[in-house]
Amino acid sequence: MKKFITILICVYSVISFADNGQAGINFIFGIPQGEFRDNIDRLGYGIGGRLVYLPNDIFAIGGALGILAYGNEVREEPFSYTIPDVTVRVTTTNNFFFGHIIAQVAAPMGYVKPYIEGHFGFNYLWTETSIENMGSSDDDNEIASSTNFDDIVFCYGGGGGLMVKVYEEKHKTNIIHHKKSKGDLNKVYIDIKAIYTLGGTAEYLKEGSVHQGESGTVEYDVSKSKTDLLTVQVGLVFEF
Repeated sequence: MKKFITILICVYSVISFADNGQAGINFIFGIPQGEFRDNIDRLGYGIGGRLVYLPNDIFAIGGALGILAYGNEVREEPFSYTIPDVTVRVTTTNNFFFGHIIAQVAAPMGYVKPYIEGHFGFNYLWTETSIENMGSSDDDNEIASSTNFDDIVFCYGGGGGLMVKVYEEKHKTNIIHHKKSKGDLNKVYIDIKAIYTLGGTAEYLKEGSVHQGESGTVEYDVSKSKTDLLTVQVGLVFEF
């Protein structure tokens, strides 16, 4: 999650020096659909962002990224069999990452801007286990981590939403002409949307899929299905 937030900050730093663009950040709630829901009957949650170019006020094209957690297990274990008096926290997370190329058509109506959106890209599912030092006051107390299982598949879909304008820059109209500088913030919207994604068939793990076998080995109960997902997203869009 920290790496993803760093990527978003870097991307927004780039768009802040451009004109005719939008950068958005939003909270994501993911609802598995179809076969995916049969295996994962729970809500995913996470964060996402998008970056698009606006040739005009109607059409936009760009990209979107998002990451969700759909499972989490935490337990305490001895650091090793030879050091049983040191305890660490073992965390296993099941994650869903997507990357989309998006196209959007809007119908500006004053302070509101309804739109429809289509996309294609990929879904990446992975399960990661990390160990953390329980006795440290440092925020970054991870000792080690490992990816247990992962898979990537093609996806496509679409949906729609509504942007509500909550801020607009007021241009000066006096004798001194006010010239908009590159990268100036022009508008801010609250963005609410629902997107349905049809994902390819992937193999993945879920809560309870990782367990210890005989002689200290690790065993996985692998699930397999399509990765259809309905996301409800709420956030902010900044127009430059």
